[in-house]
Amino acid sequence: MTELHQAAAVGDYDLVEDILKRNKCSPNQKDIDWNNKTPLHWAAAKGQTEIVRILIENGAQPSLTTDNGWTPAHFAAESGKLPVLRYLHSVSAPIDMEDCYGNRPVRIAKIYGHTDCVQFLERAKTECREHRRTVFLKGPPPNDI
Repeated sequence: MTELHQAAAVGDYDLVEDILKRNKCSPNQKDIDWNNKTPLHWAAAKGQTEIVRILIENGAQPSLTTDNGWTPAHFAAESGKLPVLRYLHSVSAPIDMEDCYGNRPVRIAKIYGHTDCVQFLERAKTECREHRRTVFLKGPPPNDI
């Protein structure tokens, strides 16, 4: 686990910002000791919305998955972190991808009883599909290439 992973997990905004400014660690660095979680996975799991924001603004890819196919949205859904899910959705991050076992974040939220997350994810489902359709027809935005 890198210093960036640790700072993201505990919500140390200043340290995360400093590490990113100095290019000490890639925001997409996977932690091989923790199932290939990125700092973004840790921040999402802990509900660190501002850390999620700064990581994405500095190049963190919200579509990266862990060994079992979890995205940051899966972790936010498991922990009941609705503000993180809202932010991920606002930047068109994948909040409805299936993991290796066919589970989407909405199912994870249901399992853990986070009804507010379930309701949000179910409402957002149509917008997610529409975004994928647009990307398919027009191609990805330049920063995704």
